[in-house]
Amino acid sequence: MEHRLAAVMAADMVGYSRLMEADERGTLARLRAHRIELIDPAIAKNQGRLIKTTGDGLLVEFHSVADAVRSALEIQERMRRRNADLEDDQRIDFRIGINLGDIIFDDGDIYGDGVNVAARVEQLADVGGICVTAAVRDQVDGRVDVAFEDLGEKLLKNISRPVRIYRVAVAAPDGAAGRRGAGAARQATVVKPTIAVLPFANMSGDPEQEFFVDGLTEDILTELSRRRELFVISRTSTFVYKGQSVNLRDVAQKLGARYLVQGSVRKSGDRLRVTVQLIDTASDAHIWAERYDRKLDDIFALQDEITSAIVATLPGRLEAAQQDQVARLKPSNLAAYECVLAAKVLHHRSTVEDNAKALQLVDRALTLDPDYAHAHAWRGCVLGQAWGYGWCDDKAAVFNEVASSLARAVALDDNDADVHRILAAVAVAQSDMNRARFHQERALALNPNYDLVVVQMGEVFTWLGQANEGVEWVEKAMKLNPHHPARFWSHLGKAHFVGRQYSQAIAAFMRVATMDAQQHAFLAACYGWLGDGTAATAHVTRVRELDPGLSLEAFLATMHYVNVADLQHLRDGLIRAGMAA
Repeated sequence: MEHRLAAVMAADMVGYSRLMEADERGTLARLRAHRIELIDPAIAKNQGRLIKTTGDGLLVEFHSVADAVRSALEIQERMRRRNADLEDDQRIDFRIGINLGDIIFDDGDIYGDGVNVAARVEQLADVGGICVTAAVRDQVDGRVDVAFEDLGEKLLKNISRPVRIYRVAVAAPDGAAGRRGAGAARQATVVKPTIAVLPFANMSGDPEQEFFVDGLTEDILTELSRRRELFVISRTSTFVYKGQSVNLRDVAQKLGARYLVQGSVRKSGDRLRVTVQLIDTASDAHIWAERYDRKLDDIFALQDEITSAIVATLPGRLEAAQQDQVARLKPSNLAAYECVLAAKVLHHRSTVEDNAKALQLVDRALTLDPDYAHAHAWRGCVLGQAWGYGWCDDKAAVFNEVASSLARAVALDDNDADVHRILAAVAVAQSDMNRARFHQERALALNPNYDLVVVQMGEVFTWLGQANEGVEWVEKAMKLNPHHPARFWSHLGKAHFVGRQYSQAIAAFMRVATMDAQQHAFLAACYGWLGDGTAATAHVTRVRELDPGLSLEAFLATMHYVNVADLQHLRDGLIRAGMAA
């Protein structure tokens, strides 16, 4: 057995038994996500060694006391950010205790008085807080930028001597006040479009439909709140207008909302009609309106279906209206949110010139607000496009910038679906499908009605060789956003190609107005497999015109198929089309 002086960090999850009783699988999934995304990286970054986990806790050893404190601070700060927008029953908080003492190392585990003290000190910490012993405080005071509060000498369970304890001054977990404070600060710097959903009107004359009407309104509010680019007025503020005939401009002014969602529900026999409209109160313009007629089979399934349809379409229509306004302004006059909005439009065009302009706009947004998480995420996305298409001289340097932008976005707002969507895309580009699936599923959990997340799930399944699932997810994204970018058709074509459905693949690719060399190559492979030499040759010719230096092997190197057979299938199709190796 080895004895040596070491810093020991003990962490324990607060309310573990209560959370497990309420939602066992969900709690374990969230805890696993926190470990993978937040806790383990913070430990590794500060040269810690995870000794063991105990379901709701963990024990970590550090050679440096300062590293132990830095790791604890990073874990609690990142957990605070992640919990900022979650309800109390969804939040996971930790207590952390740190001690410096003589430790016994034996067979991969650690023992001794130093470990026991760390575990007891952790129990004295506040929820989301850190407590340390005097030995730790004496070692790091002045070396780590943090303040300590002396809690005095404490008698710890099963420890014979009193131990002086210090509380580390960290930000409290974001309760209601904390969330309001952080939110207010962000809203002051990034002026997001503010939207209010007024209670839908029950036009059925049937009081029993009231629960459905209110439930539908609340579901729309909840799902819209997942969109980090919107500021959604709370239910408490909007439901005071339930059952009232109101002047929309007055309501908008009182709520501080530019955009209002109004709707009504009418039941007739076994059918239900829901109408919804989006209104710009600054101009009294009806931006969007839709009617949903459904058979009243399962009221709850119907509620979910209509909610998904509305919240998937509405942000896209709102963004389109904003884009029309932004197009009339000079980039130098755009605020941070508007810069990102304009950058998204340019990014979706997928050209080298538009990509460069998009980067300029995102950089301007970050100049206006360096802590705008959504802008950092989209900077990673824009740079990732340049990296993926080879629109840069130093790919290694650009990839480092992508990683840096995404790391900053995660640190600022770990609940942004775009952050995890882009992290998944980067993992795909590195052919790391395990990591891609993890971030993709996290993005989907954060916003299951976000078309860009949904279509990317189709891409991931395509690379995995699961063509039917790929087609299903891409088509779902198209239904979610009928005004989707043209590249969705390309994703659908690639999924059909993997499924050996060449005619369907051709039909999808042909919906792309301006095709790049890659899309022409897939079309050439489709025609190669169909034995249409004339069409195949025409598309190979277009590939050479658009990218004269692109060889067969260079093109195949940009693919990320997990199955060798899928890559060989593409190779054979291109060779049949006349694209020489």
